[in-house]
This record gives sequence, structure tokens and C-alpha cells, in this order.
Amino acid sequence: MSEVAPEITKAEPIWGTGRRKTAVARVRLLNGSGKLLVNGREVDAFFTEDKDRLSVRSPLVATDRLTTYDIFVNVGGGGPTGQADAVKLGIARALKKADAGLEAALRAGGFMTRDPRMKERKKYGQKGARKRFQFSKR
Repeated sequence: MSEVAPEITKAEPIWGTGRRKTAVARVRLLNGSGKLLVNGREVDAFFTEDKDRLSVRSPLVATDRLTTYDIFVNVGGGGPTGQADAVKLGIARALKKADAGLEAALRAGGFMTRDPRMKERKKYGQKGARKRFQFSKR
């Protein structure tokens, strides 16, 4: 049951989709030298926090593929941390498609699991999702 790795060309890239809260990232993976662009900008210029930069690169570091692929990402919605986690999941899913043998390492690092936590909706008769209006006895 040996699975042949798909041919990665400019015409046929490998795609991965990542989501976190309201952020959605579409990741395109090509053979290359390790270029990582997010919305047309270098990853270090796009994400200003070190934790977000490390988070985005973590699946590549875990699988030792930092200089194997060129990665182009379109991300929108949410805030910086949600976008970074969406990009991380998208990269992990694209790496799994490129090489199925990496799945064990990606799963062990926790990169293949989507974080299901979302903002809770505001309820009627209340000030917010949990907060109530002030109660007055008289």
C-alpha cells in the first residue's frame, strides 16, 4: 500500500486550508527553496509577534522541511493569532498531502487538529454571551 507522492508544479500546486476562530488561510505549496509569503509579504513582515512567527513555521521545523518548499498563503478574517494558527493548520495539511509519511510527526506535534474554540454568541435578554443585565429586587 505504497502511496506515490503527487507531482508538485506551478500548474498543479498542493493546497491546504486552515481555519481558526473566524480566520481562514489558503496555503499553496510548491517545490522551492523555503520562501514563505503571507498575503504577498514575507512572514516576518506580516506577523509582528515572535510567537506567531514561530507558530507559522512550527510544522516545517517539526518535519525538517524549512528549505524544501515555497509556500504562498492568502489569509483573512480574525486577528493576528487566529490567522497564525489558521496558517499553521493549512501548512500542516498541505505537507501531509505532499508526503503522507509526515503525518505521524505532524499529528504528534498537534498540528493536524483544528482548534474548535469559537466566540460564543450573544443571547437575547442578556448583555453579552454570559453577562446579564443588572438585577434589581425593587
